[in-house]
Parts: sequence; C-alpha cells; structure tokens
Amino acid sequence: MKKVIAIAVMFMSSIGFSQIKVVETVPVERLGRISNDFYVQKIGDEYTFFYKTTQSEDEDVALKNFTFKNVDNAYQSLYGIISNGFSASPLNDIKLELPNNFVWLHYIVSSDKTTVQFMVTNKSANSTSVSESLSKEQVDKLFQKS
Repeated sequence: MKKVIAIAVMFMSSIGFSQIKVVETVPVERLGRISNDFYVQKIGDEYTFFYKTTQSEDEDVALKNFTFKNVDNAYQSLYGIISNGFSASPLNDIKLELPNNFVWLHYIVSSDKTTVQFMVTNKSANSTSVSESLSKEQVDKLFQKS
C-alpha cells in the first residue's frame, strides 16, 4: 500500500510541474501613432488599427480595432488606397472587406481640407463604429510616411 501511495504522489507531482509551459511570444511593435486614441500595432504579420470611436451603436467607449494580415503587402496597399482617396474626383466612399470587418473610408470635404473617417462594421456582431476624422498629414503619420 505504501508503494502505491508513493507512486501516486510521484505521479501527481510530475503532472503538477508539467502544467506550466513557457510559450514563445511574438514581439508587439507600435507603429504610427496620432494620439493615445489612434495608433497602429504590428504582431507578427498582423496589423491592428486601434481608434477611439466618435459614434457607435453600442455604449462601450473603449478603443475599437480592426485587424488584417499583411498578405500581398496589404498594409502598404491600404495606405495607397487611403492616400489616393484624398485626391479622387469625385470623392466617393471606399468600402473594404477584411476577414472580420467591413471598413468604409468616408471622405469629408470642408472649405479648408479633406479628411477621412474609418467606419467599421463587425461582421459577426453587426455593430458599427466611426473613428475621428483624419487629415492627409495624420494618415501619413499613422503609416509612418512623414
């Protein structure tokens, strides 16, 4: 009986130590930042845009985000799409489809400048949020082009 208990204790202690594993992590890179409320973060090959919403269907005021993988240089393509939208004529909204979201680039022309807002709809939750307006200079800063 003592041997059975001793074997059981040794077995249980080996299981206890094997529950803790060291997991390899991928470093988080903070890329462009406009403020604490609007920035881009890269983890591996995924880019995540964080923004504080100015309009939202839900009452949560936390930072919202959308993510995509950098397949076929998608990050630089997004910058090109946004930048070209500032000089397009006529100025139309652009709808982008991401894996989990739809993103509308909503351009606003005022007397002194043109701005763009991200209007993001989550495919699964059917919630929509709108970012603050960004000028061309702020978009350049966000994508680290200035």
